Amino acid sequence: MGRGRVQLKRIENKINRQVTFSKRKSGLVKKAHEISVLCDAEVALIIFSHRGKLFEYSTDSCMEKILERYESYCYAETQPVSKDPSSQVNWTFDFAKQKAKLEMLQRNQRYYLGQDLEKLSMKELQSLEQQLDTALKHIRI
Repeated sequence: MGRGRVQLKRIENKINRQVTFSKRKSGLVKKAHEISVLCDAEVALIIFSHRGKLFEYSTDSCMEKILERYESYCYAETQPVSKDPSSQVNWTFDFAKQKAKLEMLQRNQRYYLGQDLEKLSMKELQSLEQQLDTALKHIRI
């Protein structure tokens, strides 16, 4: 006897919803691992639960490298095409992008040092805690 089609709608029962999330999350991570091994692909998977808990998977290379590659790919796609690569528009756009990235890195560094935490919401604090836990696990390995 085969399985029937699952109707895609929100599961109202909290316990059933959590069980389904857990099973499907592990299935998704398994599929991500399989495609990375079988097809020699770099895979990054990011999942946030309804409570804001972070779950992530990445292939042998680290998540940051894959995200940087993704960001540079998206940036290259949106970059205006110009015959003169040193045009003022490109430099201004690149400067603004780099400045925003620097500000984000400085803000994250302050958070990691325990500064300016009062600005963060509960979900952001939990995400920060998860990031620090993950970093500690990598350091201990």
